[in-house]
Amino acid sequence: MMITEKNKGDVFMIEKLSDTVTLNSGSKIPGLGLGVFQIPEAETAEVVKQAIINGYRLIDTAAIYGNETGTGEGIKQGLQETGLAREELFVTSKLWNDHLTYDETIHAFNESLARLNLEYLDLYLIHWPGNQAFQESWRALEDLYAAGKIKAIGVSNFQIHHLEQLLAAAKVVPVVNQIELHPKLTQQDLRDFCAEKGIAIQAWSPLMQGKLLKEETVLAIADAQQKSAAQVLLRWAIQQGILVNVKSTHPERMRANAAIFDFHLSEDEMARLNALNEDLRVGPDPDTFDFH
Repeated sequence: MMITEKNKGDVFMIEKLSDTVTLNSGSKIPGLGLGVFQIPEAETAEVVKQAIINGYRLIDTAAIYGNETGTGEGIKQGLQETGLAREELFVTSKLWNDHLTYDETIHAFNESLARLNLEYLDLYLIHWPGNQAFQESWRALEDLYAAGKIKAIGVSNFQIHHLEQLLAAAKVVPVVNQIELHPKLTQQDLRDFCAEKGIAIQAWSPLMQGKLLKEETVLAIADAQQKSAAQVLLRWAIQQGILVNVKSTHPERMRANAAIFDFHLSEDEMARLNALNEDLRVGPDPDTFDFH
């Protein structure tokens, strides 16, 4: 069963770091994962290895991050250290979709797979919609999915109108829409649309790149809960059935970020956090961001 807004309240489908959610493809995705955005290539292998040792089972990278090789090496080392099988990890990468043709998309995927040194990806996303630039790329992803090279396919930073255009021609419904999401940017209309279509929401920048860690409301709730501001923000997302990727380079921070399953934000606390919404982004606006 996929998490939707209907599950929020006292029923938590993700109750520990190893818990998964079933996507519309049947794939099971961990609810909380490690993102490696802005981690230098030379440091990525150790970070990913430590994440796996500390219980993370979802690793999220992208071609544009420039650290897929390090991510792959970290996965290899992490599996060796823990004795886990590859199938026990969920690995995501993303296509930097700068108006790619069908063949260019296939080539880009194969390059990512080679850098990661993996035989398949669990999830592959179109990173940005661009200016109506995703149709050929999505057709290529559908074929890679049909061939078994990818276990699930999805999108990132797609607004409602992008999704409507994609769904009008798609043979496969995206499993995930990975978007910037935090209390200053709740994106409720987009979340409702995705829930109706069976598309899971996954949050990037759940801490607003650290800008929310000193927000007065967040700190007050953190004090009342005897938790950190980061833990409150991550709990806010998880408690609503939102999948989350969070970046950390230090094992102690990784462990702290995962220590969010032993407390519950009240309805009042959730409402106070939701009231912070200003539709404020720290990343680009998907409606204007293009790179061609």
